[in-house]
Amino acid sequence: MATTEPQGGGDEPSYIDYEAFLSPDFSPAAFANTLVVSTNNPNDTPLDLSTPLSRVLFDAQEIDSHIDLLTTRSALPLLEYTQTQNQASKRITSELDTQLKTLNDSYKQLEREVIDKHAEADEVRNVALRLWETLKLGRSVGRCLQLGRQLEVQHSELNAMGSKGDHGALVRCSYTVLSLREILDSKAPGEEGHGLDKVHNIRTLQDSIVAPIERSVRETAERFVREFSIPANMTFSQGEEAQAKLESAMTTLYLLSPTSGVKPDRWVPRLLLTALETYIRSSLQTSITSLSRSLGQLPSLDRALSEVTARCQNVIALEIILQANKPPAHPLVPPSSTQKQSNLIQPLLAHLETGSLASYFWRTMAGSLAARVQDIMNRGGVVARTLRSNKGNVGDAIRQAVIKGSQPPAAFATGKNKEKAAEANWDREIAVMVGSVTNSLR
Repeated sequence: MATTEPQGGGDEPSYIDYEAFLSPDFSPAAFANTLVVSTNNPNDTPLDLSTPLSRVLFDAQEIDSHIDLLTTRSALPLLEYTQTQNQASKRITSELDTQLKTLNDSYKQLEREVIDKHAEADEVRNVALRLWETLKLGRSVGRCLQLGRQLEVQHSELNAMGSKGDHGALVRCSYTVLSLREILDSKAPGEEGHGLDKVHNIRTLQDSIVAPIERSVRETAERFVREFSIPANMTFSQGEEAQAKLESAMTTLYLLSPTSGVKPDRWVPRLLLTALETYIRSSLQTSITSLSRSLGQLPSLDRALSEVTARCQNVIALEIILQANKPPAHPLVPPSSTQKQSNLIQPLLAHLETGSLASYFWRTMAGSLAARVQDIMNRGGVVARTLRSNKGNVGDAIRQAVIKGSQPPAAFATGKNKEKAAEANWDREIAVMVGSVTNSLR
């Protein structure tokens, strides 16, 4: 336990092991245990604790005496050192007070010149920002109301001429509806239509003007498609007027087809395709019904085939018009989504899964006629016998009807259309139509 090294700068050696006490891993319990074991026999009972206790007290007394000796010898240097430190602290404090005062003055000046003014400027900025948002909202409201008034005027033009009307107003109304839709659907923050849904006048505009007029325009366009017809005695100028009317209707349905929630690359003119498909299927249903009835009453067959021929020619005229018209520019559909369609017939043919409307007409009709003819033959009687005995005449009449019905109507029989019709081969359609009737007449 003893050491001969001088401690604390003193000249006298000390037996106390200061390094053990100053060690970071010093443990009082371990030290006490070592002291007790070194001054006792572990087998003795009870242990003698007075000796180790005296040793500890003596060490404490020795350390206290050593401290007293060191402080007595070094009192003057310690006081001088303390005085020096105290004076240095006062000088530092004095300098810091000056710097702190300067810093506080600078902060107050900064607060006056920057912070207060920044607070005022920020308040002005917020006011200006709200005024700007109000102005933007006001402009959007004004534009919507202006478009709403424009839509009313255009819709009145549609019915200004009584039953004829101005069919071109359909397209103008459609573009105005799209302009309104573009604004009203832009609801994200920063977009033109943000906040418009909270304006009472805009909600009234949508419910009282835009929605009813859009519905009226759509229904009028669908009616124009539904009523499309090219009679045999129609003149060329009348044919042009019917074509222009149908083109306006098709453009309208193309533009008004829903775009919300549809991916641009998968968008199709749903309203237009539905209206055209309905028109074709209506023509087919009427033709199938009349032709089926005439097969049970052969004297009426020629008239029924004439009607079927006229309806197929209407479908061909529809195909000619669709083929001649390119898709209109749609403000809400990216051009890349419509560039692959060079005309309006392509999406319809893809929708019906056919290569020609005339071929689709005859093949669909043949598919329905076969079952009806079979039903007539199953019932038997005079009607079945008459139909069987006139099998050749019926087949020839149907063949001529398909050939004639596959030609464009006179009002559309231009040089280009004539050449195309002359080059077309309808042998398969003739065979399918004739077979749907005569194959059951055995």
